[in-house]
Amino acid sequence: MATDAPPPPEISTDARPAQPTTEAFVATQESEEFGELRRSHRSFAFPLTIAFVLWYLLYVLLSNYAGGFMGTKVYSNINVAFVFGLAQFVTTFLIAWLYSRHAAAKLDPKAEAIKSRMEADA
Repeated sequence: MATDAPPPPEISTDARPAQPTTEAFVATQESEEFGELRRSHRSFAFPLTIAFVLWYLLYVLLSNYAGGFMGTKVYSNINVAFVFGLAQFVTTFLIAWLYSRHAAAKLDPKAEAIKSRMEADA
């Protein structure tokens, strides 16, 4: 059975917010607020990255050139090399935990404020 009724209006199911313009992105990137966000990230991430790489290189160099020291028994069959190796894992997880706390406390609120402002302006 055919009807003469018009088709229903199209309803957009797209729930994504409108995208800001290129100029808005550039203005945000040049803003003091965004600069503070980048400084906060870099002041935490760069020193910890450098410290961890140096710590890792110390472990590798000692393993290669200080075999006697690394072979020193600490307890039973556990030697200094094994302790240093385990410490690598511990420091990796410690840095990840510290970064997640730093991001939650300092970075995420600033990033969310920037994001909200950009979405509101779009």
